Amino acid sequence: MVRKKKLQEYEERIKQASVVLGEVSEDTTTPRNIRRAAKNSLEVLQTTEYTPAVRASNAISIMDEILQDPNMPPYTRVKLWNVMSILEAIKD
Repeated sequence: MVRKKKLQEYEERIKQASVVLGEVSEDTTTPRNIRRAAKNSLEVLQTTEYTPAVRASNAISIMDEILQDPNMPPYTRVKLWNVMSILEAIKD
C-alpha cells in the first residue's frame, strides 16, 4: 500500500516536471540547444521502461549539463532548477 502511494506521488512529480519542461522546450526566446535539452529530458521522463527514480536521474543529468550554458536566459535557468528540485525527491 505504501509503495503504491509513493509511486503515485512520484508520477505526480514527474507530471509537474514535464509541464515545466514542455514550456521550456516550446519557448522561442530560449536558445535552440537548451530547448532541445528540455525536450530530451521530457522524453526521458516519459519513457516507462525505467523506474521513476532512474528516469528522474537521467533527466537531471541532461539538465545539469545544459545549465552550464552561458546563453541560458535567467528565467529559464530558474525553471530548470525548480524541475531538478522536484525530481530530486524521487528515490527508488
